[in-house]
This record gives sequence, C-alpha cells and structure tokens, in this order.
Amino acid sequence: MSIDPRVALQSLTAALEEHLIAASARRGEGDPTVEAAFFAVADAFEVYEDSLYEAYSEVTPLQVFDDDEEDDDEDRNELVDEDELEILDQ
Repeated sequence: MSIDPRVALQSLTAALEEHLIAASARRGEGDPTVEAAFFAVADAFEVYEDSLYEAYSEVTPLQVFDDDEEDDDEDRNELVDEDELEILDQ
C-alpha cells in the first residue's frame, strides 16, 4: 500500500514543527523529547522520500545520515594516513 506524497509531506511538516517545539523547550543536553522529535523527523522524511519516489520517480536533494555511516567515515579517515601513502611506479 502506498502513501500519498501529500499526506507524507504533511506528516513531515508536523514532525518538523514538533522538533522545533521540543528544541525550544529543551531541558539540557540529551533531552529525550528532543531526541524523540529528531528521530520522528528522520522517519517522516524517509516515508515522504519513499512515497515521492513511488508516485513520481522523484527524490529530494536531502539525505538522512545514520550514526553508523558517520562512524564508518571516521574509521575510514583514521585508517588512511596520507603521510603513509606510497606511490608506486609501474
């Protein structure tokens, strides 16, 4: 069952509004309300992106980054030290 992109967009907009409310009422670092709102935005965006693609074969210029992806990028950067690279003549 596919979701109408307009409905998914309304859900995304509502999630963004909730995130703004939570951020403005933040009660310190790691506020669980802000964290929950953050993940709600990410989830709503993915639903919108999927429904937009399914209905119109279109995507947005936005991307949700996973913490795992950030960790992978950091690990990759730590593994390769440019000073240790050696150019081989063939």
